[in-house]
Amino acid sequence: MHSKIIETIRKNRISSTEVADALGKKGAITDVIPLNSGHFVVGTVHYVCTWDESNWPLHEQIQDFPEDSIVYVDTIGCEGRAIFGDLVAKSLLIYGGAKGVVVNGLLRDIHRLKKENYPIWCKGVSPIGCFNREVTLRPEIEQYQALQRQKFSDAIFVADDSGCVVIEKAEQSEEFLEKLEFIELQEDIWYFCTDTLKLSTYETICKKIYLQKPELLPIGLKERLEKYMGELS
Repeated sequence: MHSKIIETIRKNRISSTEVADALGKKGAITDVIPLNSGHFVVGTVHYVCTWDESNWPLHEQIQDFPEDSIVYVDTIGCEGRAIFGDLVAKSLLIYGGAKGVVVNGLLRDIHRLKKENYPIWCKGVSPIGCFNREVTLRPEIEQYQALQRQKFSDAIFVADDSGCVVIEKAEQSEEFLEKLEFIELQEDIWYFCTDTLKLSTYETICKKIYLQKPELLPIGLKERLEKYMGELS
């Protein structure tokens, strides 16, 4: 199911917005935005974490990771400092083969990261970096990481210009795939109603006139909608 969901989202280029809708309007990695526009990635999450204004744990943990994964760099106590810059980005994306990188923190060397047009999502930028020093893995940090690793184990990231959404393992099911299919259909119908029929967004999204008058829709959309009419009526 994990691979099927990834392939379905990839083939149909299902946006993070549509995925979040299928999840019940949740799942966003808070405050993370694209560093470079125009990228779309979907893949298995590989979780790493660094803490206490140090990038030493990061360097240690990214020595090896699965190719084609999306590396999620989590942070604790690194506020105001860039977690890494061009050197680590190049190592992850070019030499390591990561599909993308999502950072719960800031980055630097932005001129280089933008020039290379790397698929990176982060919380912002700063010229002030973390220190390269060994730090202690305190019990509370170890406990936090254990919870996060459990959350992101076999999870899927979908990241694009709207941000990044996580599909946790518990959400990965046939029911979720059906929800994705319905969300895509609903988007197609809504655009047809507003662009072609010139209905208002109130008539389309709130009143859903097309459910009362399905004959307004072209045969292709009407036939696809019939599958869900029992649930929607």
